[in-house]
Amino acid sequence: MSSYIPPALRGRRARLIALSVALPVGIAGSLVALPLTAQATPSADAVIAEVYGGGGNSGATLTNDFIELGNAGGASFDLTGWSVQYLSGSPSATTKWSVTPLSGAIPAGGSYLIQQAKGTGGTDALPTPDATGTIAMSASSGTVALVHSTTALTCLTADDCAADTGIKDLVGFGTAVVRETTPATGADNTHSVTRDAKLTDTDNNSADLSGATPTPRNSAGEGGGTAPGDGDPSPSPTPSPTNTTPGDVRIHDIQGPTRLSPYAGKSVTNVPGVVTAVRSTGTSRGFWIQDTEPDKDSATSEAVFVFTGTTTPQVKVGDSVLVSAKVVEYYPGGQASGVQALTELSGATTVVLSSGNALPAPVIVTSKTIPDTYAPKVKGGGSIESLPLKPTKYALDWFEAHEGMRIQIGDSRVVGASNSYGETWVTTKPKENATPRGGTIYKSYKDVNSGRLKLISLTGDQISANVGDTLTGASAGVLDYSNYGGYVLQTTTLGKVKSAGLKPEVAKKAKSDELSVATYNVENLAPANAQSKFDRLAEGIVTNLAAPDVVSLEEIQDNSGATSDGTVAADKTLAKFIAAIKAKGGPSYEWRSIDPEDGKDGGQPGGNIRNVFLFNPQRVSFVDRPGGDATTPVKVVTTTTKDKKGKVVKTDVTLSASPGRINPTSTAWNSSRKPLVGEFTFRGQQVFIVGNHFNSKGGDQPLHSVNQPPVLGSETQRVAQSNEVHAFVSDLLAKDKEAKIVVLGDLNDYPFSKPLATLTKGKVLNDLIDTLPKNERYSYVYDGNSQTLDHILVSPAIKKPGYEVVHINSEFADQTSDHDPQVVRIK
Repeated sequence: MSSYIPPALRGRRARLIALSVALPVGIAGSLVALPLTAQATPSADAVIAEVYGGGGNSGATLTNDFIELGNAGGASFDLTGWSVQYLSGSPSATTKWSVTPLSGAIPAGGSYLIQQAKGTGGTDALPTPDATGTIAMSASSGTVALVHSTTALTCLTADDCAADTGIKDLVGFGTAVVRETTPATGADNTHSVTRDAKLTDTDNNSADLSGATPTPRNSAGEGGGTAPGDGDPSPSPTPSPTNTTPGDVRIHDIQGPTRLSPYAGKSVTNVPGVVTAVRSTGTSRGFWIQDTEPDKDSATSEAVFVFTGTTTPQVKVGDSVLVSAKVVEYYPGGQASGVQALTELSGATTVVLSSGNALPAPVIVTSKTIPDTYAPKVKGGGSIESLPLKPTKYALDWFEAHEGMRIQIGDSRVVGASNSYGETWVTTKPKENATPRGGTIYKSYKDVNSGRLKLISLTGDQISANVGDTLTGASAGVLDYSNYGGYVLQTTTLGKVKSAGLKPEVAKKAKSDELSVATYNVENLAPANAQSKFDRLAEGIVTNLAAPDVVSLEEIQDNSGATSDGTVAADKTLAKFIAAIKAKGGPSYEWRSIDPEDGKDGGQPGGNIRNVFLFNPQRVSFVDRPGGDATTPVKVVTTTTKDKKGKVVKTDVTLSASPGRINPTSTAWNSSRKPLVGEFTFRGQQVFIVGNHFNSKGGDQPLHSVNQPPVLGSETQRVAQSNEVHAFVSDLLAKDKEAKIVVLGDLNDYPFSKPLATLTKGKVLNDLIDTLPKNERYSYVYDGNSQTLDHILVSPAIKKPGYEVVHINSEFADQTSDHDPQVVRIK
């Protein structure tokens, strides 16, 4: 697993310790204790002892957040004029610190409890607090400071806060940008981060604090936990450079047979291993060590990552080392995101025994090595952390049981194109759900492709590969983990790209009596984008989509792009795009849209993305009906014409406004795009088109989540959005069962999902992606899965439509958008 975190900066009072000694007789090579992290003398008195931000949250027992101070000194610590202050984990330039003034004192060897905001849940109140504030702290990521002032801090970086002499102590947890060295891990709704009984303070939050059950304790000694000075006062031993005897704990003992280390939160001494890889750049530097004397348990990994933050490791591949450190379970992206934990060693002291040693042989991965079944499931859902690993039965268990170890793959088909981060997805199972163009289709929640593996080069090698290409030869490295994609092969040897010659597709041109309607997510298009982006998108519409009569666009930004300045109009964006289309030989498109309310439709902050219709007035007419705006709902209107005898001879069904928006004030559309509805006529026939861009899947847990099945947190809103669109379509069909309706756009969910089942219930709409062969049902490639997020659906009155997904982006390293467009031809 991989430690992708913000920059880990040196803590206050920190000093680097570098030691070197003469080589003892009989030991080959050099023997050096390496300065891999900032060290400091433990504080003699007041520190932040415990931080808990989950009070009253789901699953919490305690009703309130709290901060507990501790005093390791022999005299009381006066808090007159002091405060505790809180900062969010990812502050912006305008973020302010929240302040709670303090009074009284921390007793010698005692505690001091500050109660903070109350949540809506929980059953147990805190012990009587010594001070009370109203700060609503995050359960998973934030920063708390003990400050010799009641004036709010102004520092917003770790460096600036380290330079502020008014800060006595500081604790960053989760993924906090402001922290001492590296943030403490393990905080969530039911866990605080807490120091040990000695209140050890080395200015490295990840080494000094770890996740634990909250134990609030006040100055009177009421509450749980252990007062400072109680318990075993002896610190964990740190090896001296002359201590070359391996300790009793081996790497496989640290990793254990489940996903969580039995040594989490504990210190280990002189753990032996050979350095197999080094990460010397970025903010998550460190190195991997692997034991050369493995045990016989296939569930226990023989390797572990030694995390050094922004400090460049001084070891080399092939060094035989002894590492003394604290065992930490780190959740990349935060525990609340549902990712698995990375077992790592933090705050390490490393002794190099010898260099140039042979590396452990890599595990050779073939098409049959990794199990076909992706993950164990918990009945009713829930965490798989405590389950015994079964690496011969489940793919996720196999990966976890080889965490950090050297592995090697051979010739592998690329199933996810190389991106700007140097990441490429391959499959270790060539026959697993292959698409005709070389990808791997994602068919259902139950059929997760277990052969996918992401490759990132540790050596800086860069490749550019498209889906269907082959990475030939051996690719070898260490097995890592991140919140972006899950298990990763950090390569030290990378194969060569053999091109499959993949070409962008071209759609059939509509006949004179066919109306062609397309959908295209143009990925945050704004006037400030490079002209080349406009030109390539235009080429896609003119050439690859064969200049559709109507194009429903998603992610058109306002005229100022991602700048929060109150601008909502997008006429400049659209004028530039239409001009680019004309320059490529396309039609003189006209456009219709409704400007959103500023900041109300989600997407990139300040961008005000919206749905837009482009249409070719030489082929199709837009029926303009006034009254549509950002907040007024469009209605279906029935108008009857009667003869002289009062008999109804004609019924017209129209829209109250065109363009209009579907129930835009419904909570279903909170921070999300509202559907755009337009009334068109083609060759004298009426056609209703509904352009959509449902809320993103950003709130869903990943396929590799610690919860199996993963929690789909954002799905509820998409179901509500589907209900709104379904209700509108049903009303329209109730008034005209022969109405020709096209519902299309980026629905951000799969054909087999609840939102799509909701949208099509009662067969009011047919999802055209379902008319394609199963291995061709995709418009988007994510984490090596070819999948469908974009859809075109039509009402029953539309017979035998001609439908295509036009693959021009998602499978290519050089892509203009991350979505492929789609087009339907209607006679």
